[in-house]
Amino acid sequence: MLPAVVLGSRFAQELPELAMPWRADRFPDPQLVLLDEDLAAELGLDPAWLRTPAGVALLSGQVVPEGAAPVAQAYAGHQFGGYSPRLGDGRALLLGEITGPDGALRDLHLKGSGRTPFSRGGDGLAAVGPMLREYVISRAMHALGVPTTRALSVVATGGGVQRDELLPGAVLARVASSHLRVGSFQYARATGDPELVRRLADHAIARHHPEAASAENPYLALFAAVVAAQAALVARWMLLGFVHGVMNTDNMTISGETIDYGPCAFVDAFDPAAVFSSIDSGARYAYGNQPAVAEWNLARLAEALLGLVDDDQERAVALAVEVLGTFRVQYSAVWSAGMRAKLGLDSADEAVTGPLIDDLLSLLHTDHVDWTGFFRALGAAARGDAEPARALVLDLAAADSWLDRWRALGPDGDAMDRVNPVYVPRNHLVEEALNAATDGDLGPVRDLVEVVTHPYDERPGSERYAVGAPESFGPYTTYCGT
Repeated sequence: MLPAVVLGSRFAQELPELAMPWRADRFPDPQLVLLDEDLAAELGLDPAWLRTPAGVALLSGQVVPEGAAPVAQAYAGHQFGGYSPRLGDGRALLLGEITGPDGALRDLHLKGSGRTPFSRGGDGLAAVGPMLREYVISRAMHALGVPTTRALSVVATGGGVQRDELLPGAVLARVASSHLRVGSFQYARATGDPELVRRLADHAIARHHPEAASAENPYLALFAAVVAAQAALVARWMLLGFVHGVMNTDNMTISGETIDYGPCAFVDAFDPAAVFSSIDSGARYAYGNQPAVAEWNLARLAEALLGLVDDDQERAVALAVEVLGTFRVQYSAVWSAGMRAKLGLDSADEAVTGPLIDDLLSLLHTDHVDWTGFFRALGAAARGDAEPARALVLDLAAADSWLDRWRALGPDGDAMDRVNPVYVPRNHLVEEALNAATDGDLGPVRDLVEVVTHPYDERPGSERYAVGAPESFGPYTTYCGT
């Protein structure tokens, strides 16, 4: 029996043109693999009950609460620059919206739940490895303070998924403030129904940016709010060395949350050209390109909203371009403030810190310095022990010169330790854990999750989680897992 789990269907009711009623596949033997008990409690769900067969049936879509109306969502998108007018949830399902004890409305969404009308020839399934990747990375991102969709659980289906080889299947249950995307607006606009675009925009305003409703131009204010949210989000990615890997417009949320952890990775050695995705042959979504790609994606959102911004097309374009022009300013402000915080120089004059940051980035790039490790080591340098940081740099003369300039500004080492993580999901450790889990050993995944969900706390005995990959790991390539 299901307890009093209430799943609303606001999205499906308000926007039926973007919602295809659907149900998850039947799976032979669903078994819970991982559960975020803290997130369950935030949603008002009993973790102990979620571990029962009935709870696992909910988390895998085998049973849904009375009154729930699961749907596959429709959206379009630019994928690697090419427009696809009909994408949608090809292996996913919105079970419904849940209101937690805090009053917040969140989507409960499945990934890997089987074919839908949007599957485009795919099987709609997911292997356990990619679903565990999303679980690990999204939990780490949340712990690092990055707005993100959150993984509630991974359930093994008991069935196989045929890729290059037969792999164990799994379903991810994830939670988001919504799954509205830039691609949702592109799809609505492509229908040629301006009223649908308006209803979608009103839905987005009410759900994510209610302050826009009282603005003189609510739809321009909505666009401005999304621009600000995405500028801040991508700046946070860059500060952590995170590479999303597949920044298509259907993977950019209106809420400003990170979504879809497919071929994602964290840089070890700092390199603006770092790209890990097997399908990004042109390096469109390389680490250093992410701000420009986000701006390009937002321009596509602007195109979809133009008819709402103003009846006069020329004036609508001018207004949208003006708002889009704030992206770089807002991104730079968050990035610069974040870098000053990472260097313990929050109150320092930007005219002084700007060149200092530029010179540091040049040094880190030239010497292939570990991004996460170096900034954490700088905390010790601020307290008088520069050797851990110096040990990561080849050009010691350049390092010493830079360190002298930096220490002259009086950095706060303790403040630095609060923003520079010891642990991120290192690529080699993620792969090690996923390979073990695919072979039936969940120990490495559980250990990795425990470390990366406490990223700022040094743990004796966990030193291997704080260093980059050994040379034997070689060039790293990630895959979407579709």
